[in-house]
Amino acid sequence: MIRDLKGMASMYKLLIRFSFRSSMQYRFNFWLGSTIAALIAFVEFALLAVILSRFGTIQGWSVQESAYLYSILILSKAIYRTFASDVHHLEKYLLSGDLDGLLLRPLPVLLVLMTQNVSVRFGETLLGLGMLAYSLSSLAADDQIQLWIAIPLSVLICLNGGLLLFGIGLATAATGFWLTRIDMLQNLTEDATHTAIRYPLSIYPGWLKGILTSILPVAFVNYMPALYIVRGEAGPWMLALSAAASLVVLGAGAFLWKWGISRYQSTGS
Repeated sequence: MIRDLKGMASMYKLLIRFSFRSSMQYRFNFWLGSTIAALIAFVEFALLAVILSRFGTIQGWSVQESAYLYSILILSKAIYRTFASDVHHLEKYLLSGDLDGLLLRPLPVLLVLMTQNVSVRFGETLLGLGMLAYSLSSLAADDQIQLWIAIPLSVLICLNGGLLLFGIGLATAATGFWLTRIDMLQNLTEDATHTAIRYPLSIYPGWLKGILTSILPVAFVNYMPALYIVRGEAGPWMLALSAAASLVVLGAGAFLWKWGISRYQSTGS
């Protein structure tokens, strides 16, 4: 069992290396895409910062606290899209029939899919790290947090957030085995929810809070852990709850994927 896992890890690293080397053949496009993605994210937060500078806070959340929420989301999403980019693009494999080629390889389809067209999000990662550094240093200067505690916890919740977003993305992609066309569903489960958690959850009505904390629990990517890390309004149990949410979502995504691919009928059948 351990030998199989080591072999799988070695194969994953090899496939990632080949995919990254392939993407770097078009370096101008790679760096241009990274820069544009970072600029878009920066402009989106800049608009929020302008609003906060005019009105002071949003439901009691300051610019620095809002920057923390935004940076955790950006970094979590960058982790997800770096290591599983083409899971989000499963629809094109289904429509083109390219998934059939992946099925012929002597490796798990999901592993191969996760190593296709690897896109390292340098721009978004640097922007997220910069915003996180600004947020944490400002909050520490105001004696709101202690850096030696906040920094390692922030790293952990970024990793946890990446797993949670991957779980949601995997579950959404798996519905493609039945629906084929899933772009509209992805707009709802990924794009819309990611937009929602850029802002404090307290600004939303109760029914929407319920959706974002239970049905599509993206609030556990940044908002719920931030209640403990930067606001002290919850205990360490909130971090454990966030980890549990990621495991549940990841487990649901893996189950749907396994079920869906077992029922998949290729374009040649």
